[in-house]
Amino acid sequence: MQTERVTFLTTPEQKAKLDAYAARHGRSVGNVLREASIRYMVEEQTEDSELTALIQELEAALPQMQAAFESIEQSIAGSRAALHEASAYFSNKPQ
Repeated sequence: MQTERVTFLTTPEQKAKLDAYAARHGRSVGNVLREASIRYMVEEQTEDSELTALIQELEAALPQMQAAFESIEQSIAGSRAALHEASAYFSNKPQ
């Protein structure tokens, strides 16, 4: 396996935490960082896949949502018309 060196800067406190973590788990700091970076990239891919699936579900639901909104609008329009008729009836009714 061919490898390449990656260098990054961190605080002395973070470096000490990395050293302690690696020692506790019997690994090198390089191994810990390699595994962490791989996990990070896999999680990102998983999040992208989940977002794509969510977008597809939303796109599939949009026509039903639009139809529901249209039905609600028709119902409101019918209610307004009935209220207008009732208001006109009671306004013209002798007392």
